[in-house]
Amino acid sequence: MSGIRHVLDNPALTSLTGPHAHFAERRGRILRYPTDVSPWVGLPDDPDAGDWADLAALAGPGAEAPLPGFRGELPEGWEITFDLDGVQLVDDGIPAAPDPEAVRLTAADVPEMLDLVERTRPGPFLPRTIELGTYLGIRRDGALIALAGERLHPPGWTEISAVCTDPAFRGQGLATRLILAVAHGIRERGETPFLHTGAGNTSAIRLYESLGFRLRRRTRFLSARVPELLADGQTVGI
Repeated sequence: MSGIRHVLDNPALTSLTGPHAHFAERRGRILRYPTDVSPWVGLPDDPDAGDWADLAALAGPGAEAPLPGFRGELPEGWEITFDLDGVQLVDDGIPAAPDPEAVRLTAADVPEMLDLVERTRPGPFLPRTIELGTYLGIRRDGALIALAGERLHPPGWTEISAVCTDPAFRGQGLATRLILAVAHGIRERGETPFLHTGAGNTSAIRLYESLGFRLRRRTRFLSARVPELLADGQTVGI
């Protein structure tokens, strides 16, 4: 992990070598979560040809490989499939507090969670994402209408993620309440909340800053398609 100045500079890698090490699938210096848990990949800050070959073998030829935070040049044959500027914000005195209406969600709630995420698009949420940490939800008349939870877990920090509200219930402050409730649980463990969002998502950024988050750094959400052949002509995985 040469060149990392802070655990949040490469949060996927520091999560997968730290509190989330039990999830890590590894090949060489490349680590990733199981594909039904999270798409995040732990990529070294200075990937060399061997690292790219290991990533290609781990993901498989033709697969889409997330490269969070990577700003270098892709090797020959790798095709960018997604490229979005992002921001990372950290707790700078948010009024974290439990919420009396928030309930802890379990594996039994995953079908409803997947449905809500599909309709609101807060970011990746997969069948086993709930295993990454605590997820809280709010129900009305039995239906799940809002949720938020924990994703990346670098040492001493926990990311708040999957913040979403059913469109029919927006404008009631439910997302804010769940963010503060999830943050309260993180603080209770002696850790610090942080989160990511797209740099162009100005309404979300304004909300987070109004709650007491501050911009720590700008980042990049990038994905690329693994080539069938590596730059040296070797077949992926050989």
